[in-house]
Amino acid sequence: MNAIVNPSARVARRTTFRNVMLGAPLVVLLLSLLVYPVAQLLLLSVQKGGEFSMASYMQLFSSSVYLNVLLITLKIAFWTTLFAVIAGYPVAYLISSWPQQKKGGLLFWVLLSFWSSFLVRAFAWIVLLGRNGVVNQLLLALGIVDAPITMLYTFGSTMVGMVHALMPLAVLTMLSVMENIDRSLPRAALTLGARPGSAFWRVYFPLSMPGVAAASIMVFVTALGFFIFPALLGGRRETMIAQIIIVQVEQTLNWGFAGAISVFLLIVVGAVFAVYDRVLGLSSITGTVADDRGPRARSRWAVALSEGVLNVLAKVSDGLASLLPKRRRGRREPGQSRGLLMVVLAILAFLSLPTILMIPLSFAGSSGLNWPPRGFSFLWYQQVLESPLWMQALTRSLIVGIGSGLLAMFIGTPAAFLLVRAKMRGKSLMLAFVLSPIIVPRMIIAVGMFYMFSKVGLAGTTLGLTLGHTVIAVPYVVMTMMAVLRNYDTRLDLAAQSLGARPSQVLRHVTFPILIAGLLSSFLFAFATSFDELTISLFASGGLNATLPKQFWDEVNLQISPVIAAVSTCLFVFVAALIWTADRLRRRSAAQ
Repeated sequence: MNAIVNPSARVARRTTFRNVMLGAPLVVLLLSLLVYPVAQLLLLSVQKGGEFSMASYMQLFSSSVYLNVLLITLKIAFWTTLFAVIAGYPVAYLISSWPQQKKGGLLFWVLLSFWSSFLVRAFAWIVLLGRNGVVNQLLLALGIVDAPITMLYTFGSTMVGMVHALMPLAVLTMLSVMENIDRSLPRAALTLGARPGSAFWRVYFPLSMPGVAAASIMVFVTALGFFIFPALLGGRRETMIAQIIIVQVEQTLNWGFAGAISVFLLIVVGAVFAVYDRVLGLSSITGTVADDRGPRARSRWAVALSEGVLNVLAKVSDGLASLLPKRRRGRREPGQSRGLLMVVLAILAFLSLPTILMIPLSFAGSSGLNWPPRGFSFLWYQQVLESPLWMQALTRSLIVGIGSGLLAMFIGTPAAFLLVRAKMRGKSLMLAFVLSPIIVPRMIIAVGMFYMFSKVGLAGTTLGLTLGHTVIAVPYVVMTMMAVLRNYDTRLDLAAQSLGARPSQVLRHVTFPILIAGLLSSFLFAFATSFDELTISLFASGGLNATLPKQFWDEVNLQISPVIAAVSTCLFVFVAALIWTADRLRRRSAAQ
């Protein structure tokens, strides 16, 4: 009996050891640089002078100011989520319905908007909505207004910037679910006599709801911790809770009160994710749709998407379609509609044009940011190249980006192997842990890291920034490599092993050459994440050792000049090149 049991026990121990070794680097990274710093920050909220105290929470709830800020934050996050998801839905729907060889062009512009710097986009809207900006000049030229109107520093400008920033996230999240929907189902409804509106609302739309829910929660949680657009485009009435945390840390060093606000924010985020996980499961965020939540969960969706509501929407859609000329009617899917294509192109123009308009401004011959730009000059690019501050910031961002990209790739790739190929319990919990840097508001992570780094001497160092950026970048590496590994034919490895190759030889001569394109693509995504990271850099860079986003932030807060337009153009072109390269690598990996 022992002779029979022992070999299987050895195999089980070997498998367990392998799984531990695959997941250990990522677990250690997140425990030491995410869980511990955040827990330490939260512990500070119940301490004062080294003793237990609820003074910070009493201060938080004793004034209506902070509760009003929380309500404003929730309001802005709600409307941002609503507009971003509604506007992003047709984009994701059209991309998912197009053939693989055609969708690349549309997806490129979504990815370009997604990876473009938030600071560049915020600066673009400052120029567009300014008193001498593009919108006011257009209104004056058309005779709609007699004098420039004030559009900046309002709730409207904040909403425009927030929706513009987070809509690509909504599109990509919904797209990951829509691409797994069987398109033959709505087509079958059409062949059975259903009109296009009924086929969409009664068949396709309910199947896409997990993607809509995932996009909604991702946008909502991200918006809760946002501060760039409210700070640059909003007024005092648009102050969000992340801005209060910044003030408490940078100006008063009130760690306890900052921790109390962070706890309050985490409770809101935790409640939202708890409801979402109970209904759909966190795995649907990565594009895995599983209806394993039981009849109780399905009954909730049945209530939310009642037959009456869907019937009304279907009838309205079909009624509007009947108003079209007969030659434009037909029993075809909405994804084949020319009208939908025009709507999607308009939305993509909204996402892309503001940043593209920075290009001519960067070559302006005058010092003002007026539209249209006057003259032509390379003066502003010359000033950037000759500025030691900009060059030092660029050098540091490159060093930190490359370091964090490599670390994230080496740590995240084994975890991706574990999540895709290993048979183990608690995979959903492991996935949730991997996604925690995305789930936890970035501001809380940054403040917690800054407090810990200041205690161990890493604040203001390149190593500290690299470690901090690695935490933020590693989920993108894991998700990218999970997608690559799901499409990897494991029979190639088995064939090599059957021919006598050792595991190390299989990895070096078969697996690695096939996965190299995916690895490089994940590195580029991690590098782009680090290169645009402001929140951690804002606290942990320290003094004059600023990264490029930190230097950009300081310059925008001090003055608005064509120099910033020149930097914006360089960043835009750089990110476009990264996206193009990553797409080429992805296609090469898929072809293999």
